[in-house]
Amino acid sequence: MRLSRSLIPTLKETPAEAQIASHRLMLRAGLVRQTSSGIYAWLPAGWKVLQNISRIVAEEQANIGAQEMLMPTVQSSELWKQSGRYDAYGPEMLRITDRHGRELLYGPTNEEMLTDLVRQSIKSYRDLPQCLFHIQWKFRDEVRPRFGVMRGREFLMKDAYSFDRDYEGAVISYRKQMLAYMRTFQRLGLKAIPMVADTGPIGGNLSHEFIVLAPTGESGVFYDAAFEDIDWEKASFNAHDPADLENFFQTATGSYAATDEKHDEAAWAEVPEARRREGRGIEVGHIFYFGTKYSEPMGLKVAGQDGGQLVPHMGSYGVGVSRLVGAIIEAFHDDAGIIWPDSVAPFPAVIINLKPGDAACDAMAEQAYAAFGGQALLDDRDERAGAKFADADLMGHPWQIVVGPRGAKTGVVELKRRSTGEKAEVTLEDALAKVQG
Repeated sequence: MRLSRSLIPTLKETPAEAQIASHRLMLRAGLVRQTSSGIYAWLPAGWKVLQNISRIVAEEQANIGAQEMLMPTVQSSELWKQSGRYDAYGPEMLRITDRHGRELLYGPTNEEMLTDLVRQSIKSYRDLPQCLFHIQWKFRDEVRPRFGVMRGREFLMKDAYSFDRDYEGAVISYRKQMLAYMRTFQRLGLKAIPMVADTGPIGGNLSHEFIVLAPTGESGVFYDAAFEDIDWEKASFNAHDPADLENFFQTATGSYAATDEKHDEAAWAEVPEARRREGRGIEVGHIFYFGTKYSEPMGLKVAGQDGGQLVPHMGSYGVGVSRLVGAIIEAFHDDAGIIWPDSVAPFPAVIINLKPGDAACDAMAEQAYAAFGGQALLDDRDERAGAKFADADLMGHPWQIVVGPRGAKTGVVELKRRSTGEKAEVTLEDALAKVQG
């Protein structure tokens, strides 16, 4: 993408309404613009970040056998009345009446809809287990939207739903989702801590929330450093063996972890002092097992192995995809701007042409740009060097390839790593190998 032709409207000044770092930087770096209270348009660079996060989330769901689909944003109130949640959910639900007088709602979650879809499609215990997910926009009418995308009214969410024959199978699905979540957050460059949580309006009796560590997080966090030693991508256990799976998670999540609201000083004192960690955190995911809370009142039954009928046990698993953008920025920024992890950055590198119109600079910048197949950002604007450097740091590209008149004559560029600030003069070939490697 050529910056001279791009809709990436960076700002020098911080908008007055932005209260936290991620909100300030998302506005200043041209990622989003607010269209109404708690609702944002995602501009091209911001949309690329959302797509990168969505891809990683979807890949890790597929790795545990979850199937991707897409459900509507507008739902019938009848399904929610069957489950008993239509009147109980509260004013956060946006209720709509169409021209025929039918009561509809803009979905805050999809337990009812997917229960109905499975009810229409699954007839036998042989069809279980099933796990389906989608990445879709949700709406919850927050009374006081604030902090940008961290607490907006419209948000992008991955929600998955599992259906199993019994409790034992449901716990396996639950643990597999925990694994997928921890691997997802690790791939995003984040440290996440799973914590026992309240079930809230979703319901059920088994629940964990996932807290991403960030210095500017909304909650205080106390945890055992043992969590930091787990490489979730290399974790070794048999995901199909209930005993092995449960033993792994009891060991991994049996260490102490609590937000300040649930902090227990007595239990904290039992953690070896050298392993105690304190920090701040942001909730980015929540998972629930709720048994037959929805399947039973909604009449979801299948033929059982013994000839009778079986009511599937269910779980639901949410990740705030758009909220993760804010959480990543809260975890990775400095005074100059965003510091994107490589896995989610909108562009792997920015190529800064310090002297557009100079034949040698233009040729080298174009050569570098072509090597990325158009996936990098080429700063070809007729701007002073200082403004280009400032915008590059603000937008947080993992790498900066700086093409100047002196280096262009000898085939040398300056390569800067945004996360460390390290700079080196190297050949263009070496710079491309470093970035693309």
